[in-house]
Amino acid sequence: MKNTSNGQPLYYQLIDFLKNQIENEMVVHDKLPSEREIEKRFGVSRTTVRLALQELESDGYVYRHHGKGTFVSELSNKTADLAGVYSFTEQMKKIGRKPNTQILSFEQVEADKRIAKSLQISLGDTVYKVRRLRLADDEPLMVETSYLPIKPFLSLEKEQLEQKPLYDVFSEDFAQKIRLADEEFYASIAAEEDAEVLRIRSGSPVLHLIRLTYNMKNEVIEYTLSVARADQFHYKVRHIRNNE
Repeated sequence: MKNTSNGQPLYYQLIDFLKNQIENEMVVHDKLPSEREIEKRFGVSRTTVRLALQELESDGYVYRHHGKGTFVSELSNKTADLAGVYSFTEQMKKIGRKPNTQILSFEQVEADKRIAKSLQISLGDTVYKVRRLRLADDEPLMVETSYLPIKPFLSLEKEQLEQKPLYDVFSEDFAQKIRLADEEFYASIAAEEDAEVLRIRSGSPVLHLIRLTYNMKNEVIEYTLSVARADQFHYKVRHIRNNE
């Protein structure tokens, strides 16, 4: 395996290869080759192999049994498309609700310290600021404020965001494929401005979500702050025990 492929580090190349093999040549509970076998076959270090397997496990492609090896997870087919996993539109369709998005504002602003740090850019750099209202069956559920670096999306226009979901714009219009998204959330109460948009009382319980989305080069291409109605959302988390 070469040291670079389109600028990708070795372990990203290995991850892509193993994902493709899992999705196209293997079935649930098939055993992957051992770390030593992968190391010898691809000419990479044991550290690179372990990093790749750790990421595959984190993404739900594999699970590990101590002393027995690494196996294909039954969740692998559900985590292949990260854009789909994080799509509000697809989530609403799956539960039988009609999704809709309203673009409340679209502008260019200077990155303050928080935005610059999150997007890994310089203080004062210009970014897109997109504020959107997400609805289901015409009922407001979430208001999102997204910050996007200018460079990957130089020709971005408001009309593009009105025509299709943001992640479709990323992939179809700008060839920005999502590798992963980190998200954290915490409970709070609705500020007056958000409560008005969401048609709830000021002080009502809400969930605040913070998302950083990375492309295949491990660059941050989205920093989003969301406020979701607590009576309309819940989070389900699966913990997988690592017995090693």
